[in-house]
Amino acid sequence: MSAPVVPARRDTPPVPAARRRARPGRIGVHVFLTAVSLAFLAPLLLAVYASLRPYDETAEYGYFSLPRHLSLDYYRQAFADSGMTKYFVNTLLIAVPGVLVALFLASFAAFALARLRIRGSLVLLMFFTAGNLLPQQVIVTPLYVVFNRVPLPYWMSDSMTMYDSYWAVIAVQIGFQLGFCVFVLANFMRTLPQEILEAAVVDGAGVWTRYRRITLPLCRPALAALGTLQFTWMYNDFLWALVFISDGDKLPITSALNNLRGQFFTDYNLLAAGSVIVALPTLVVFLLLQRHFIAGLTLGSTKG
Repeated sequence: MSAPVVPARRDTPPVPAARRRARPGRIGVHVFLTAVSLAFLAPLLLAVYASLRPYDETAEYGYFSLPRHLSLDYYRQAFADSGMTKYFVNTLLIAVPGVLVALFLASFAAFALARLRIRGSLVLLMFFTAGNLLPQQVIVTPLYVVFNRVPLPYWMSDSMTMYDSYWAVIAVQIGFQLGFCVFVLANFMRTLPQEILEAAVVDGAGVWTRYRRITLPLCRPALAALGTLQFTWMYNDFLWALVFISDGDKLPITSALNNLRGQFFTDYNLLAAGSVIVALPTLVVFLLLQRHFIAGLTLGSTKG
């Protein structure tokens, strides 16, 4: 009886994933995401393009024409004419304390709601979340009246009240952003392994130790993502500063663009250059915290 014939083995390498035929659905998703990304980037790219061209050229040939001359003259002019250095400092005096205090208070509240056995914690979390649903314009007048009646010493406010001071804007920013931060941090803290805190309790760790040395380091991605979002929102805010600050020298960077508008004529290319300069700090913050920001957005995406 003859031995069975074994077919020769063909050591063919596996086809790389990049060479596999892409499914039509995946191609459609990529096309859709690319189109949406270009739609969001189009205004920014048009502003950058216009800021590099003279106004006379765009007035003659249009904003969508090919450039004849490109320069950075508008950026130097926008930074000098608007006095942006002063307004940048004013914005930092509002945004940096607002972000730090909001995250600090939110981490306290989120830890108590997510990690301590507090009766009615779910109701309290819903209360924090519901605060974000309140339209800001509804309480502009009540806050204006209250801030005019809250006294402050002269070294804290030139007006001797919270009105026309950074304290009013910071307090409102913290109050409106606190609910969102508590909601995000509380839900993230619920995903942390309970065994870590139980082991800390066995070792004799108190509440403060569990909060500062265990929970906060584990919440670093979520805090970085929230910090990026909060800085962007507070930096770009214009309503509260316009309502609660009357001194023009205290206004934030978003109001500096008004200094680039003439009484009878507005050079929109110059205004575009100023808008790009104003947007740069938020871009820098995102690039610095990009790794933590993306990690915070993708938390829990790989869990079964």
